This record gives sequence, structure tokens and C-alpha cells, in this order.
Amino acid sequence: MSNKDLTKWDVEDQGFWESTGKKIANRNLWISIPSLLVGFSVWLMWGIITVQMKNLGFTFGKSVEEAMGLLFMLPAIAGLTGATLRIPSSFFIRLAGGRNTILFTTALLMIPAFGTAILLQDPSTPFEYFMVMAFLSGLGGGNFASSMSNISFFYPKKEQGYALGMNAGLGNFGVTTMQILIPLAMTVPFLGVLSGDSLPLSSNSGTIFKRIAAGSETWLANAGWVWMLWLIPLAYFGYKRLNNIRTEAVSPNIKSPMVSYGRILFLLSIGFVTAAAGLFFILTFKEYTWVKWIVLPIIIALTVVLMKALSPGEIKENLKRQFSIFDNKHTWVMTIIYTMTFGSFIGFAAAVGLAIKFIFGVKHILNETTGVWEHLPNPDGPATFMYVWVGAFVGALIRPIGGKMADKLGGAIITQWVAIVMVICSVGVGYYANLAYHSATPQDFFMQFFVLIVILFAATGIGNGSTFRTISMVFNKEQAGPVLGWTSAIAAYGAFLIPKIIGENMKSGTPEVAMYGFAAFYAICAVLNWWYYLGPKADIKNP
Repeated sequence: MSNKDLTKWDVEDQGFWESTGKKIANRNLWISIPSLLVGFSVWLMWGIITVQMKNLGFTFGKSVEEAMGLLFMLPAIAGLTGATLRIPSSFFIRLAGGRNTILFTTALLMIPAFGTAILLQDPSTPFEYFMVMAFLSGLGGGNFASSMSNISFFYPKKEQGYALGMNAGLGNFGVTTMQILIPLAMTVPFLGVLSGDSLPLSSNSGTIFKRIAAGSETWLANAGWVWMLWLIPLAYFGYKRLNNIRTEAVSPNIKSPMVSYGRILFLLSIGFVTAAAGLFFILTFKEYTWVKWIVLPIIIALTVVLMKALSPGEIKENLKRQFSIFDNKHTWVMTIIYTMTFGSFIGFAAAVGLAIKFIFGVKHILNETTGVWEHLPNPDGPATFMYVWVGAFVGALIRPIGGKMADKLGGAIITQWVAIVMVICSVGVGYYANLAYHSATPQDFFMQFFVLIVILFAATGIGNGSTFRTISMVFNKEQAGPVLGWTSAIAAYGAFLIPKIIGENMKSGTPEVAMYGFAAFYAICAVLNWWYYLGPKADIKNP
């Protein structure tokens, strides 16, 4: 047995917590946070990389409309894979232990980071190669489920809102970190020849950095290399300082690290196969926008079924015990509600850069004769990189505050107000996006759009914290971890659906339809939250 394994762990015992548990828990938390941050960065980096690919003329030999669709597809592909990989990742901790899981899954992120750095050095790289890297970037999305499940076991119930809010909130800073760090890293060849050849940017590149905005050179490959500088030391610290909790309620049957890594790879491979199959059908029938609504539930169900059917005996028994969460109706209620918060946060984070670029940085003019939309550069459009990071920054920053508020006031009441705010803001964002899309001066409506989108992000951040509090109170210790992982897995499909839906509606000239649809979904979530956790017939009152 490794000295990294904890055989006694009872954080509900105040004496144990103060004398031993708190120090160990905090150490694991503060290694988990940057690991999760980089996972988010690698997963969602295509939302920024594609903006710069557009500026650099990566059209793949297609028209403006077709190139726009392809670029929106890359963050959507990463979103689909990352969400699907969260399903098996939800169950890693019991099978492999927290230390083994966080160390190994963090190290795996080197594959898409390295591959992306190589491919971005050549503008003639076929689109299919970028699809593969976006697909593998989903590893970073899957890590959230295992990370949250792991941290939930380290802290007592009274501090769940804080601990999970810190892990998720600061981990979510990976979105903002990525949105700032990638443009900055591309300004200089900090790795010499590995940074590749410099590429000239257009004068309307829209970035916060004056060198790029002036139309100077950029080293696009650094968008991949920059994460390698984080991942190598994080793998080292994970190896040296993380712990497995080897108790009956957490990880009772951990094998050697190599066997644990094999278990993780086996379950990840199932997620990769089902995600690839779903992506194949979505792309094959891409002219039918409704296909995704059929394919996604099939991907989810097939992943769960295959995990149970194909797993060896001991893994199967562990999964069977954890799958008992599906017999609890609150698993399904909280999955829907959590999708409202985290699904929206991650989806808008993936889509907002390209949305700003194509709604406000382009003039969309309908040719009355041909009935075809013409898309002309808008020299007065907003500098995309100056604004794209703000919403995710606010949403991530406020997430721990949402957890603290929920610890004091109750999770459900905070979630209820969040849902109301999200309905209002979604309608407003759609309204101003529609005005901008059909205006000869779209920049006139940008600030209204921007303020509402930032408020929407803030609401998702607060709601993330409050829903974690609700989950930790509704479910017992053994089930809370897998439920956190499962709900985060389903919610993560927002990273696929939101860019995909917005892209489809923008292509048809109706960007507001997507936002109105999201508002309707948030209203449904408000009703569910009231019925089960706040109203007179609530099953559990304001947990």
C-alpha cells in the first residue's frame, strides 16, 4: 500500500478534521484547482484559436459561410467529446483513487496540447486534422467530473459549498486564463523554432494586444505549446503530493497505479467510441439540425450501457453500486437544473468569441435580388479579445461566492433567483443580437449585448455554487460524488449544443431564436426547482 493512500478518513469527526483532515484536504484542493484550470483551458481553447484562425485566413478552401460553420464546429466537437468523457469520469475515483485519477488524466492533456501546437504551424493543414485535435481536447472536459467527485470526499458537508465552489470556480478560470493567455502567447516566439513560422494578421484582428491589433505577426502554434509549460510541473506535483482515500465509502479496492491507469483508459475508450459514433451521424446528416437532439441521448445511454456491459467483473460490481444514483429521482431533477447553470456557462464560454466576431465584426447584408446574405468586414466592430474573457472571468470569480451564499441561505432559493435572471438576460441578449445582425451598424448594439451577457455569466456562476450545495445536501456521502460527476457530464453537453445552435441560427440569419429557446429552458428549470425544493410540496425544503 502506498504512503499516499489514506486508510482513515472521517471528516465529519470535528476532532479528526481539525487535527489531520483539513491540512490534507486543502493540499489536495490546491493541486486539484490548477490541474482542473488547465483541463478547462485545453478543452475550450478552440473558442479562441478559431477566432485567430479566422483572422489568419484558415478557410480550408471554403466560402465565408462554410468556413464560419467549420470554425464553429471545432469548439462544438471538443464540447461533445468532453461531455461524453465526463460520464465514465464520474466513476473513476472509486475505481482508481483520487491521486491516480487526477495525476493520469492531467498528464493525458499533453496529447492534444502537443498535437495542436504542431498542426497550427501550417495554414494548409486539412480541417480533418483539426477535428481530431478538437476531439482529443475533450479529455480536459472529462476531467471536471472526476475532479469534483474527488474533492467532495475530502471535505465535511458543512464546507461542501466552499470546497466545490473553489475547485469548480477557480478551475473555471481556465476559460478566462485561456482567453487571455493564448493571444498573449502568440505575440512572441517564446519557444524559438518550436513556435513555428510567424503568420501575418489582418488589420481588423480585434485583440487587446496592440502588436496584434496593428496587424503584426503572430505565432499561432504557441496556443498549444503554452499548456505544456503548465502540464509538466502539474504532473510532477500530482505525483508527489496528491492522495487516494482508501475507505469503503470512497475507493476501497484500488489496485497498483498501472492497473488504475488501465481502468481509466478502458472507460475513456468507451466514451471516445460513443462520442465518435455520435459525431459521425451528426456530421453525416448535418443539413438536418434536429438530428443532434436524437443522437445526444443515444450517446449518453449507449455510454452507460457499454460501461456496464463491457467492464470486467470487479469494475462492473463497482459501477453497479454507483449506478444506484439513477434510481433516485433527484438525480434527474438536479441534472436538469445543473445543466441550466454549468451547461450555459461552458456553452457560452465556447461560443461567445466567435459570436462577437460574426455578429458585430461583420456586416450582414441581404441581397434583395438574389436572396443571399452577404458578409462584409465591419471596421468599426468591437475588438473581440478585449471583451471575450470578461463574462467567463466574472462567472468563475463569483462561483465560490455562490457557494458561500448557498451555505448560509440554502441552495434552492439562490438557484431560483438565478433562473429568473437568466430568463430575462437571455431574452435581452437575443433581442440585441437580432438588431445587430440586421443592422448596417451592428456595433451600435454591442454594449447592451455585452452587459447582458456578462450578467448572464454571473448568474451561471452563482447558480453553479448553489446547485453544488443542493446536491451535497440531498444525497448521502457515497452518492454525492457520482451525482456531481454525472450532472456535470450531462451539463457539459452545453459546450457542444450552444455553439452548434448559435452557429446554425446565425447561418440562417436568426441568432435571437437560440437565445429565446435557452430562456424557455431556464423557465422550465425554475419551475422544477420550485416544485421539488421550495414550494409547499417540496420533497426537501431549500437544501
